[in-house]
Amino acid sequence: MKLGTIGTNWITSAFIESAKEHGELTLQSVYSRTGVKAKDFAERHGAKEYFTSLEEFVKSDIDCVYIASPNSLHFEQAMLCLRHKKHVICEKPIFSNRKELDQAFAAAEENGVFLIEAMRNIHMPGFKVLRENLEKAGKLRGSVLNYSKYSSRYDNVRKGEEPNIFSLNYSGGALVDLGVYPLALAVALFGEPVDATYYPSIIRTGVDGGGTLVLRYSDFICTILCSKIATSYNPSEIQGEEGTFVIDDLGTLSTITWMDPAGEHILTEKHQHLDMYYEVESFVNMIKNNDQLTYKRLKEISQQVLAITEKVRKDCGIIYAADR
Repeated sequence: MKLGTIGTNWITSAFIESAKEHGELTLQSVYSRTGVKAKDFAERHGAKEYFTSLEEFVKSDIDCVYIASPNSLHFEQAMLCLRHKKHVICEKPIFSNRKELDQAFAAAEENGVFLIEAMRNIHMPGFKVLRENLEKAGKLRGSVLNYSKYSSRYDNVRKGEEPNIFSLNYSGGALVDLGVYPLALAVALFGEPVDATYYPSIIRTGVDGGGTLVLRYSDFICTILCSKIATSYNPSEIQGEEGTFVIDDLGTLSTITWMDPAGEHILTEKHQHLDMYYEVESFVNMIKNNDQLTYKRLKEISQQVLAITEKVRKDCGIIYAADR
């Protein structure tokens, strides 16, 4: 399949390298608003053509598009691609709110293409390990999921600037940038919570620099810690009456350890591929095999995650320009 990309940052480069490793996605077209950036990025990654016009880009000879632009731009760009019958793989957070998501899923269905959120951790081998071993824990009694990493772009905020990821105009903040990883994991493993409440640390720009998200399930609480203004070195845990899963990194799920009174055992093996390879493999197989069952499951995860983030941030007064 021929791939087009929107966005010229490090995550796009990582996706392209993973696509090259996989072998079934070939980079055809690159889009950037800036000609110099588009040309440089295309040459660096071996794209056959580059564009500064989005309208011309979607008319090019591509089958699917990977979008990794600022969050608030995802919707308009995705809709244009979908209307031109291109499959869309959109970097998380997929959109700003459920209204956008519902419209885009409808457009995908109308045009006979897939719209997929690039939430990499639920495609990792470690996710399968957790899902297949979860019952070992017995009755679940609690979970603490932690993704807190200081962002170098917060330095700019401290200097009085407003980077996109910390801007209400660009649908930024820690919950939608980092918190969605543990949230997607929770929803994928435990299902939709009964209730959700967010306790944010609001920074000068009006977004959450970090916070604590509490998901209430019928028999236990899942506490999610996320931050872009501080770093945590603690692992994450899923606790049951029979034992506990300890997770080193919620982005990659690279090392998952089972611990109980008898001792501890590492359940995962070393990754054999680049981190984004596994989501590329999932997306390619889904599109190639028209796998509607997997697509339905991923759609539901995206819908539930976005419904939760939209509700809890609005409850805290975090209103995006895209909401108005």
